[in-house]
Amino acid sequence: MATGVPVATELSMSEETGTHESDTNSESPFLDRSPIETARALTLLAHGEADLVGRMPYSSNATFLVDLHHDGLRAQAIYKPAAGERPLWDFPDGLYQREVAAFEVDDALGWGLVPPTIVREDLVHGIGSLQLFMPNDHEEHYFSLHETDDTYDDSFRRICVLDLVINNTDRKSGHCLLGADGRIWAIDHGVALHHEFKLRTVIWDFAGEWIDDEICDDLWRFVADDLPASLSELLSSLERDAMRTRTRAVATARRFPEDDTGGRRWPWPLV
Repeated sequence: MATGVPVATELSMSEETGTHESDTNSESPFLDRSPIETARALTLLAHGEADLVGRMPYSSNATFLVDLHHDGLRAQAIYKPAAGERPLWDFPDGLYQREVAAFEVDDALGWGLVPPTIVREDLVHGIGSLQLFMPNDHEEHYFSLHETDDTYDDSFRRICVLDLVINNTDRKSGHCLLGADGRIWAIDHGVALHHEFKLRTVIWDFAGEWIDDEICDDLWRFVADDLPASLSELLSSLERDAMRTRTRAVATARRFPEDDTGGRRWPWPLV
């Protein structure tokens, strides 16, 4: 963890139940809740009182679970402070901004794949991203779900296209969640939206297939409309232009691409 970020209680994965547990508490710290509309979730994220629960395990950067309370609504969020980011040679500082930008792009497309995410400056470790935590089945991920049947494949196809648009360099299987609401959620987009093409993903099962007309229509609408104003603050002009170029290329090709690199476009670890 980067210096200057105090250590919080770390949460660990229970091998027996597949749920996270606090090192000092045998009860799961994760709260069950009903689905929350996006607008209300954004208000909660922006104005909710935040209490740090603990640090999430298996994260390369400092990542915290927080409890949020606002106007009678209680939920949880994932907090990724800038102070906890490890410098990368191929990405500029401020990975938290890319987490927010990925949500803004997904929201503009109207796909509802990325949980509501904002920049927040007043939390304990300083400025960072705050993303609504989606209660989920911790034992399920892309591989386990796709290999079982095709129930969620339409969502995975959209995630595949979203990753092409945002140039995601780290679509691990475990970054696709089966929510308690029955929906598939896409998380962890801190290393995305670079202007140089760096795609790395585990979702290659649809390679060569035609992309649905509805998805292509959304892509053309996205590039025809003005980009969300917030992206001007989150991404450079070069990154925004590159995203538009990628989007046009996908919409024009209308096919899921093949990996022509001999396997170099896979992340590691895979899950």
